[in-house]
Amino acid sequence: QVQLVESGGGLVQPGGSLRLSCAASGIIFNRYVMGWYRQSPGNQRELVANISIDSSTVYADSVKGRFSISRDSAKNTVYLQMNSLKPEDTAVYYCKARQIVLNLVYWGQGTQVTVSS
Repeated sequence: QVQLVESGGGLVQPGGSLRLSCAASGIIFNRYVMGWYRQSPGNQRELVANISIDSSTVYADSVKGRFSISRDSAKNTVYLQMNSLKPEDTAVYYCKARQIVLNLVYWGQGTQVTVSS
């Protein structure tokens, strides 16, 4: 059974930092592209950052220079370090695992991030 379990969300003031974690089980972690997406009320789910099998990364323009994605194969975990948070970063953040060859996609349940004073 595949599970992606996110943690680390919460309430933070503007300018603050959070680190999200996504622990994966039931998949061969090194064969999956891992990503973070977010969705705020009334908006579509959007890509925040991706990290490939070779650890190459892609970021949304809105988070470049502020967020950093990384992966730890020993722990089957992907992280999202979020710095200089802004109110517009408020959203539910979802972890995604994608196996390109077999076109397999799995999602986590999401974790709420709220940036407010």
